[in-house]
Amino acid sequence: EDFLNLIFKSMMKDSLNSSHPVSSAVQSSEQIEEMFDALSYIKGASLLLMLKHYLTKDVFRAGIEVYLHNHNYGTARSDDLWDSMNEITNGTLDVKKMMKTWILHKGFPLVTVVRKGKTVSVQQEKFLYRVEPENWTSDASYLWHIPLTYITSRCNFTHCTSAYLLDQKSG
Repeated sequence: EDFLNLIFKSMMKDSLNSSHPVSSAVQSSEQIEEMFDALSYIKGASLLLMLKHYLTKDVFRAGIEVYLHNHNYGTARSDDLWDSMNEITNGTLDVKKMMKTWILHKGFPLVTVVRKGKTVSVQQEKFLYRVEPENWTSDASYLWHIPLTYITSRCNFTHCTSAYLLDQKSG
């Protein structure tokens, strides 16, 4: 419950146009301090949980093990983690490309799902809780690679979860 409260509090901050990406280039020591705030840590943890659920626990764990093995007693960048995940997925998924859409954009998407008969369509747009005129910028170009999981009436959640990667405005 505490973790969920932290996530929702961070999402509220991240839904403001004055938010910042999890990862960005810094020019000053003040910017470095801004990058290590609660928003970055909680959003980062949420993104790792999302990735673990999408890749499956075993694949995610194997990617972490490769990452730790390749960078023990050394330095690393965020791309190194995504490269380790790519190594485990054998090119079936470009984890780096997917995760960059999450760590380099501020905010998060709102996904709208519409069902008409047997057809389901999804659409994404940047979610803004409140537009702050002094900090407003156009985010029309924002596009996330959103891993969506779903089940059908023929399955239950533990045995037959399907996945879809929404990497366009709609699908």
